[in-house]
Amino acid sequence: MAKKSVIARENKRARMVAKYADLRKKLKDAGDYDALDKLPRNASPVRQHNRCLLTGRPKGYMRKFGICRVMFRKMALDGKIPGITKASW
Repeated sequence: MAKKSVIARENKRARMVAKYADLRKKLKDAGDYDALDKLPRNASPVRQHNRCLLTGRPKGYMRKFGICRVMFRKMALDGKIPGITKASW
């Protein structure tokens, strides 16, 4: 499990991106890059990093499910993800 501070930092970035999304769009459309430069750095969606919703793991993230591969495998084997079965041939 990732440190609580790292998970909190990513959540804070996500809130800030949502807060400034409309303003960033207006400034970009207007071409006002000086005003855009004065916004907080974490208001940019590029600075966000995908993390597992359950553990906060940064690597092995599966976008479709929003969780890491480790938790995906565990949940799939427990039957908690509908439509997912272990391959056998």
